[in-house]
Amino acid sequence: MEGTVCTLKIGIIGLDTTHVVAFTKLLNDPSERYHVQGGKIVVAFSGGSPDFELSMSRVEGFTRELRDNFEVKIVNSIEEVANESDAILVESVDGAVHHEQLRKLVAFKKPIFIDKPFSLSSKVAVEMIRLAADNQTPIMSTSALRYAESLTNVLKISDRGRVIGADCFGPMELQDKQQGFFWYGIHMIEMLFTILGEGSKSVTAITNNEHDVITGVWEDGRIGTVRGNRKGNSQFGAMIHFEQGSEYVDINLNQRPYYASLLEQIMDFFRDGISRVPLSETKEVIRFVEASNESSHYGKTIIM
Repeated sequence: MEGTVCTLKIGIIGLDTTHVVAFTKLLNDPSERYHVQGGKIVVAFSGGSPDFELSMSRVEGFTRELRDNFEVKIVNSIEEVANESDAILVESVDGAVHHEQLRKLVAFKKPIFIDKPFSLSSKVAVEMIRLAADNQTPIMSTSALRYAESLTNVLKISDRGRVIGADCFGPMELQDKQQGFFWYGIHMIEMLFTILGEGSKSVTAITNNEHDVITGVWEDGRIGTVRGNRKGNSQFGAMIHFEQGSEYVDINLNQRPYYASLLEQIMDFFRDGISRVPLSETKEVIRFVEASNESSHYGKTIIM
């Protein structure tokens, strides 16, 4: 019937992140102000990383919330989720487990969104992309901040000339299990790549106990920076520099949550199998984070 929206059955792998509750509310509850149509979370595997306390401490509560409040079926394996769904959200908060989870999923050839961080090394990122391609499995990965309306609206400006640089900022929490900037730095780095695109050639990071400043130089000479803090300032934002002026971006300016904007992109991906972020860019983002960690550790510029 004309106007009918096909509802995809969506499965979740990993109930150890706040994202699973936010996504399920937006998809499953039609009364949500920013309800996203086209799919419903129907099945999930709790998962959890035994050696990662932050992961294990969340699993029970989020599992209970999805089961009791949203009637999501909880199953005992990744394979069961794949069998009972049309598309899959890999939400495990531990980036180290994504590769093995993908290994188990590619046999089903269903579209898979892998939440940040895609992986914790560029070598593994390359292997994951190859694994998906060899098994005709569409994959996509990004931080939700890439689709914050305040950011995408500024990038639509057409009367200022081209973008010549950017300075992004936000909180830079660290987790030992997630290797430096892969935990929170990836959010600002995803923002930087949303603004400047692919083509980074070198990275220099300056670090102390409370702050980090990462400077990337692009092949065309443009420079982008990321400033992170561990002082309690939790605001994300950016200054985007055009040929004819600069524009400030407050990530939380718009009422519409960036999770809703991200989910709309994911639903489009689930329907046509085309990643909204080129996998070549995802690979470069991971290498940029990795190089930032290397620069911070060794105190020198790292060539990409």
